Amino acid sequence: MFLTVIFNDFVVIFVSYSSINIFFEIFFKMFGWLNKIYNFVFQSALFMENNNYQEDLLHIRKMMEKSSRFISLSGISGVFAGLFALAGAVYVYFLFEKNGVDYFEATVKYYEKDIVIHLILVALLTMVLAIISGAYFTIRKSKKNNLTIWDSTTKKLLVNFAIPLAIGGLFCAGLLYHHLHGLLAPTTLIFYGLALFNAGNYTYSDVKYLGLCEISLGIISVFFLGYGLFFWAIGFGILHIVYGIVMHKKYK
Repeated sequence: MFLTVIFNDFVVIFVSYSSINIFFEIFFKMFGWLNKIYNFVFQSALFMENNNYQEDLLHIRKMMEKSSRFISLSGISGVFAGLFALAGAVYVYFLFEKNGVDYFEATVKYYEKDIVIHLILVALLTMVLAIISGAYFTIRKSKKNNLTIWDSTTKKLLVNFAIPLAIGGLFCAGLLYHHLHGLLAPTTLIFYGLALFNAGNYTYSDVKYLGLCEISLGIISVFFLGYGLFFWAIGFGILHIVYGIVMHKKYK
C-alpha cells in the first residue's frame, strides 16, 4: 500500500514535471514566434519610415534646388546656339576663300579691316541669336513647369556669368587694337568657359563641365593659332549641340 502511494505520487510528480516542461517549451516557442513577428513588424515599419524619410528628404532637396538654383535652362537653346555658331563659322570660312585667305595654311593670319569688321558682326549676330533662342526656350520651359524666371538666383547667375564675359570682351578689344587676330579664338573660348564655370554655381552642374571643356579647348588652341576658326566651331558649335542634347534628355 505504501509503495503504491509512493508510486502514484511519483507518477503525479513526473507527469506534473513533464507538463511543466511541455508548458515552458510551448511558452518559449510561442515567445520566439511572437518575437519574430514583432521583429518583422518593427523592421517593416522602420523600412516604411525610412522610405518616408527618403521621400521627404528628396522633396526638401528639390525645394532647395528650386530656391537656390536656376533650373529653367533649356537644352534646346544649347542646340540652337551651337547651330548658329556652326553657321557663322561656315560663313566666315567662305568669306576667307572669297578674299583669297587660305585658312588651312596653319599660319598666324593678320586680316584686313573689312574682314575684321565682318568677323565682329558675325560674332555679334551669333551671340544675339543665341541669346534670343536661349531666352525663348527658357521662358517656355519655366511656364511649362510653373517656375519663377526672374528672382535673386537669376540675378546672381547673370552677374557671375557677365563679369568674366565682359572682361574677356575688353581683352579681345585690346587684341584687335594690336592686330593680334590669332589670339581671338583662344581668348573667347577661355573667357566664355570661365563665365560658364562661374555661372554653374547657380544652375545645373553640367554647365560647369561645359565651361571646363571650353577652357581646355581654348588652352589647346593657343598652341595651334592658325586654326582658330576650327577650334571656335568646335567650342561654340559642336560642344553646345552635345551639351544641349544631354541637357534636354537629362532635364526634360
